[in-house]
Amino acid sequence: MGGSLCARIGMGAGGLQVVNWQRMMDQNWSNLRFGEVKVETKGREHVFEVQVYLNGVDPKAVRVDLYADGIKGGDPVRQEMKRVRQLAVAAGGTIYSAKVSATRPATDYTARVVPSCDGVAIPLEYARIVWQR
Repeated sequence: MGGSLCARIGMGAGGLQVVNWQRMMDQNWSNLRFGEVKVETKGREHVFEVQVYLNGVDPKAVRVDLYADGIKGGDPVRQEMKRVRQLAVAAGGTIYSAKVSATRPATDYTARVVPSCDGVAIPLEYARIVWQR
């Protein structure tokens, strides 16, 4: 069976795979960290590039987002970032990128890493988030 453990869970493999996925995440979650964050405003958009060091966590088992609190009781903004390239092998990091509207200041947004797995209601069943500092 190919792919990540998390991807196999979505194929109806059952509770044991969810437990194994959660154990793998528990063992490696504390190794996650952020590196450099670059923001460039181009016209009506902020373009973010964020270095993320997964350090043993399968990139398919996480989602990297830009997050901003809601304004005046509105919903928060959650913009999924896309993996765009690997850093040098020695560095072991990955660059994620996203564009958001420049109607809000770039400083309103913070990058975060959250678990992502079919069959697991996150964050209800697995409450972990790593925030950019």
